[in-house]
Amino acid sequence: MPEGDTIHRVAAALRPVLDGQTLLACTCELAAVDDWQIVGRRVDRVEARGKNLLVHCAPLHAVAGEADPRRADQLPVAIWTHLGMHGRWSVRGAGDVARSSGPRPSLVLRTQTHAAVCTRPEILKFLGPRGLLRSRALAQLGPDLLDPGADLDEAVARLRALGEVALGAAIMRQSAVAGIGNVYKSELLFLERRDPFAPVAALEAAELRALLERARELMRLNLDRGGPRRTRFEGRGRLWVYERSGRPCRVCGELIQMRRQGRLARSTYYCPGCQAQSPS
Repeated sequence: MPEGDTIHRVAAALRPVLDGQTLLACTCELAAVDDWQIVGRRVDRVEARGKNLLVHCAPLHAVAGEADPRRADQLPVAIWTHLGMHGRWSVRGAGDVARSSGPRPSLVLRTQTHAAVCTRPEILKFLGPRGLLRSRALAQLGPDLLDPGADLDEAVARLRALGEVALGAAIMRQSAVAGIGNVYKSELLFLERRDPFAPVAALEAAELRALLERARELMRLNLDRGGPRRTRFEGRGRLWVYERSGRPCRVCGELIQMRRQGRLARSTYYCPGCQAQSPS
């Protein structure tokens, strides 16, 4: 499933294809593409922001002085996708989209040589400057752990503000820290021997920072890897606890358990032997 490292890898794959290129065609099934006159725009940059991917496009027509906010062609536009559970970006040859197999494309951006294709995203929107500022999901994102300039102290402060929220649910709050998903949540808390069901308030600021530093390290290790995500780099098996409910812990032998937590009842895998006194 896409987490922060996945989106940064997608952005790295799209940049050589899109950055600086003129979009010769754009087809979209989920948003009002014609309102934004995407064809003919130059792609300024592709940005990964937590679990979100933004393709920033320059104004179609430059103007002297201030752009008219009523004229979409005079404004920059960002194409925002959030892949959710089933979305995917891929790069294909410019003529390979129509005859390809698999899910029907939701968005196709064509340059002279390539097509960037997005299928089954959870979110697909075109946003002008005001839309970017007004989008709560984007404007309220916490620091992105894979951003070289990420302010971990700010992320720690946002986590501490959650108080009695359970740790496993808190580190999934993208408004506190961006990029951690269900896999990293379970794996990180196991590696740090933290109880997922204890309140954030039970940890000191230094302990939370150490947790985020470990998360960033794990995500960086997967950025340049081919193949599935790993948090275990020796022996058989890629992961320590995730999706291993009912199987013995690789460290202590107790059976891994799974409980759902948080507002979305996301699954949390943990070892009751290694991770403090997790309630049953």
